[in-house]
Amino acid sequence: MVTTRKRFPYPWEVETPKGAEGWERMYPYYLLSSEETRAHEQSLFWFQDKIHHAYALYPFDVITFEAWRLALGQYNTRVFGVPPALGIDHRVLNGYLYIAPVPVADPEEVTRRVGYFQKRAGYYFEHWNELFDRWRPKAEAVIREMEKIAFRPLPAWEPEEVVFEGRGRSSGYDLLASYSELINRFFLMWQYHFEMLNLGYVAYLTFFQFCKTAFPDIPDQTIARMVAGIDVLLFRPDEELKGLARKAVELQVAEAFTRAASAQATLQELEHTDNGRQWLRALDQVKYPWFYYSSEYGFYHDQPSWIDDLSIPFSGIRGYIERLQRGEDISRPTQKLLAEREQLAQEYRALLRTDQDRQQFDQLVGLARTVFPYIEDHNFFVEHWSHTIFWQKMRDLGQVLVEAGFLTDREDVFYLNRHEVAQVVYDVASSWAVGVRPVGVQRWRDEVQRRREILQVLREWTPVPGLGEPPETVTEPFTVMLWGIISNTVKEWLEGPAERANELRGFPASPGVAEGPARLIRAVEDIGQVQPGEILVCPMTSPSWAPVFSLISGTVSDIGGMMCHAAIVSREYGLPAVVGTGFATTAIKTGQRVRVDGNQGVVTILSAS
Repeated sequence: MVTTRKRFPYPWEVETPKGAEGWERMYPYYLLSSEETRAHEQSLFWFQDKIHHAYALYPFDVITFEAWRLALGQYNTRVFGVPPALGIDHRVLNGYLYIAPVPVADPEEVTRRVGYFQKRAGYYFEHWNELFDRWRPKAEAVIREMEKIAFRPLPAWEPEEVVFEGRGRSSGYDLLASYSELINRFFLMWQYHFEMLNLGYVAYLTFFQFCKTAFPDIPDQTIARMVAGIDVLLFRPDEELKGLARKAVELQVAEAFTRAASAQATLQELEHTDNGRQWLRALDQVKYPWFYYSSEYGFYHDQPSWIDDLSIPFSGIRGYIERLQRGEDISRPTQKLLAEREQLAQEYRALLRTDQDRQQFDQLVGLARTVFPYIEDHNFFVEHWSHTIFWQKMRDLGQVLVEAGFLTDREDVFYLNRHEVAQVVYDVASSWAVGVRPVGVQRWRDEVQRRREILQVLREWTPVPGLGEPPETVTEPFTVMLWGIISNTVKEWLEGPAERANELRGFPASPGVAEGPARLIRAVEDIGQVQPGEILVCPMTSPSWAPVFSLISGTVSDIGGMMCHAAIVSREYGLPAVVGTGFATTAIKTGQRVRVDGNQGVVTILSAS
């Protein structure tokens, strides 16, 4: 009897939700499935990128993964030549992003690429600190350039200086040039994003694979703990909140944070006293750049940063004040983690039998520790600091288009993809130059309204988790370690979760066992609900959730692997964590008592309510 292995639908087999017809025209053609790409799409397994792009995409917001598709792929494929892996391909389906890692299929090609990789990656590994010291000024220079870009309404008459200084160009040209420059700076920032990131992962994976070979029974999280205790920039915003909390207690203005109903009310109350104004000066010193920190991952324009919505950081400050007033220690246990990682490394090193193995272990753990901070540090410069500025600049452009009579609201600019925005900017600038009404005003106002309706439908649709035929086993290391997708995950997607009434399984991401009441959090605006000792249950976490990690007793997430943010931060805070459970947010309700076993990767629901 011949059986057919189960598979997910192909893109052309997935129906469009009723009311979302025509969604395809919102996105560039190269992100869509077509007749000529079917053979390629059938050859790969695609999964929805829930970590970075969990929601249906505004047309303009696809620029974020357009930039990382180019950057990640080029470094794997054309620059360093990672032997078994090419880039990650992309498709948009019903407004959601699906990705597929592309392997090097020919074993001879893998062998040929080894020589390229050893020479080129070897140079980066040998000069890592020097190159990283040069990386930061490069990244900051792009941010400064982006900050200087200005979008101004087109004047009825050019100022006289245009004539008397012989400038030889107009405001219309400047509008075109500014938009092009902003887009180019955005793509350049993502070039820098992946300059060293993939190599950082490779270094860690090489150490990981050595340990798995030398110590077959070693838990994944034990390997991760040997590089824990890192001091990275992504923790800096949270440390600044702790500093502001300590300052509020020291200046005896802490009550303003508990009395006031909002961040704005707190600011107004602090203006009335000398100590309050002193605290506000401390706040002003911290805000740039540490509040240029997205509430989530920064990939969507409608995910506010702290600087845009002070209620997010003020909630963290208030929580830290309350803990300080209770006499609690709010510092991160970095020294404890450093001591633990040294002890673990020495214990496992002692199990090796030859000097050659011990020397290789020393080299690999040393390299992993050297490169690991970059894996987190680069995020602050790119997804947080630069993205905050980028979205602000696009809103400035949207306002120019409103004042030109083209759009009705500055947020409408995000209903156009970047190529369409370029057309609109030209329409506005050239029509201004000629002295006529722009051609596309009514066309785009109608289109924006239709797209608003389509996106509403798409955000209510439940996307299929995968497309095409999955491999027998999922082995691509980045897919496993970052997205947390393994063979059992894919099997559950196809068949539904196994019948374990009170138990969920995932990645044992951070060691330890904790019990407590669950707190289900789906969005950053709800993190203020978290109470001390609760177990955080969420689809995923983002860096700006850091204040919560000093409050909770454990973490459970639907999505992610050993190198996802929830896993890394839980290890840094010494909290047990199970990630990549797939179904925790549907199986667990707020208030239920749960046990998180970060040693085994098991979450047990202990009470019905």
